[in-house]
Parts: sequence; C-alpha cells; structure tokens
Amino acid sequence: MLQNWRDLLFLHWPYDPAAVQMMLPRGLHVDTYDNAAYMGVVPFFMVDVRPFMLPPTIFYSNFPELNFRTYVHDEEGNPGVWFFSLDAANWLAVEAARRWYHLPYFHAEMTGGRDADTGEIDYYSKRVGTDESQACEFVYAPASDFEPAEPGSLEFFLIERYLLFAWSEKQQQLFKGQVYHPPYPLCEVNVIDYNDSLFEINGLARPGVAPIHAIMSPGVDVEIFSLEKI
Repeated sequence: MLQNWRDLLFLHWPYDPAAVQMMLPRGLHVDTYDNAAYMGVVPFFMVDVRPFMLPPTIFYSNFPELNFRTYVHDEEGNPGVWFFSLDAANWLAVEAARRWYHLPYFHAEMTGGRDADTGEIDYYSKRVGTDESQACEFVYAPASDFEPAEPGSLEFFLIERYLLFAWSEKQQQLFKGQVYHPPYPLCEVNVIDYNDSLFEINGLARPGVAPIHAIMSPGVDVEIFSLEKI
C-alpha cells in the first residue's frame, strides 16, 4: 500500500522492560535504550491511503489515526514496532487492517485540523464503546526547524523503524511487514495539551507524569509491503 503520514506527534514514557516483555507474543523481545523500554502515543493524519497502482478515494483514503506502541526486535535482532492498539476514524480501513494485517485496529470518533495562522494542531479521538472520560485530546505545534534524527540518539531509536510486527491469534502466527519511507524530518514541539488514557484503555496504569520525550514531524510518504510469516 501507499500512504502519507502527516503532522505526527510522538509522545514517549519509559517503562519497565520486564513488564513490556510479558505483553509480547512469542518470538519478539523488548528493545531498550539505556536499559529502559518505551511506550509511545502517536496521533497523526493518514492522507491518500490506497493500494499500490490505484488512486485515492473518498471512502478510505484520508482519516486521523492514533497509535499506542512499543519497540521490539525479533529472534534475529531486527528492530521494529509492536502496536498495542491503532485507532482510526475509517471503519473500512479498520476492518481491512484487522483482516489483512492482523493489527489491533479499533474504530474511533476522531476530528482534527491545523490552524492556518499559528500552525497549531487540534486533535480529538474517542474509541467507539468507551466513555468520554477516556477520550484523547492533543494540541501541539512545531517549535523549531526540521531535521532528521541523529543515529544513536533516543529519537533515532524511537522513530526510525522500518518493520512492523503483527500476531494472528487465529493462526497462532507471528508476521512482519516492511515499511519504507525517507528519514523523518523532526522538530521540537510545543505540546499544549495531551492525554495518556490509551494506557488505561489498553489495560495499563496511566503514567501519571508528563512524557519524558516529545517530538514532532510534518510527515513522510510511505510504502507498506505485504506481511511475511516469521
């Protein structure tokens, strides 16, 4: 598939590696930076999503998405992303991703947009079936020039990942999918409002503290390849 990811906010909290490992399927191992695992909350906008060689359509191509994720590697040491949940505002995309990519997508009521004058992004998400107390709101704006992450830095560890992993409960099978895009242009971000309720929705205690790391990207154009069994 071809996708464009736009106006991404990356919020991260350190987490106990042993606790993360207990939540992973067999064949995956928690990845750490300075002995800490990380949990990430990533709101962004999907733009022009479409199968390869087909044009975008009004039915499934443009919608907000909100990810809750951590960082792992497989038995061969290949680094990637493990998603605890992915909320999206398009039910067709949710059903397709669940069926074909074995990813834990959920339908959500979502709105968002950018202020043309200030560049401030206002983002709202409420997963279908949850109450208003678990709704997620984010308000953020770029605060510096854009540049790629330095290899070896925490930003590089958290963001420059080109594999996703997925688990099929029905098949009892681990899969991997290659993701290709140029390096993220990143900038410091002014986070005016944020929410950590995805921890609670996914059965974890809320951190109760501000994220230790926050950064933003205007986005990248992405190719996503078919899943392979591991």
